[in-house]
Amino acid sequence: MMKPASIEASRSKGELVIVWDDGHRSTYPLRGLRAACPCAECRGGHENMSAEPSPSDLERPLTPGQTAELDSVEAVGNYALQPRWKDGHAYGIYTWGYLRRLCPCGVDHSAEG
Repeated sequence: MMKPASIEASRSKGELVIVWDDGHRSTYPLRGLRAACPCAECRGGHENMSAEPSPSDLERPLTPGQTAELDSVEAVGNYALQPRWKDGHAYGIYTWGYLRRLCPCGVDHSAEG
């Protein structure tokens, strides 16, 4: 499974940049990460939790009341990130595999862990 070598969040640029241990660089728009939140509430219920992420998820519109302003981001063990958004939402746990498959670079990462 791919793991990040470095992670940098920039509020001023509105992006999260992950450099993976294989050298691949993923740049995620914060608005897109908020739109692609993997929690049950944002995915529309537990029945939708198994859907594979896609870079097109980054293009979903935000719903009224959602903000893409990042408050903080924390590591969850050695397998994920958990952003806290300024609207108070902090339920999404973005695993390394989820983030890698969500990468907007245009390369198909669906077979990666």
